[in-house]
Amino acid sequence: MRVCFLLKVRKEKLDEYKARHASVWPEMLDALQETGWRNYSLFLKPDGLLVGYLETDDFAKCTAEMKNHPVNARWQAEMAPFFESLSGAGADDSMFPLEEVFHLD
Repeated sequence: MRVCFLLKVRKEKLDEYKARHASVWPEMLDALQETGWRNYSLFLKPDGLLVGYLETDDFAKCTAEMKNHPVNARWQAEMAPFFESLSGAGADDSMFPLEEVFHLD
């Protein structure tokens, strides 16, 4: 299945956010693959709108497994200050998939 989600990065943190993702920890990359994330991309608008895209067999399962992975807790703790409007929730709990209304294969 293809999954797309939105988050909002704080404008004053855009450069640092991009720098962090230019050198994602190898153990984080391994954890994503181990928990079923494939073809994962993040796209960022200058206003901070972040669009995430991934492919997985089961989005609920891969996000649950990732949320429980030890490296993810460290990554999310470091990344939490980058996001707006999480209402106290972490990014893991704020990634709600968008409805796909068209796909050209």
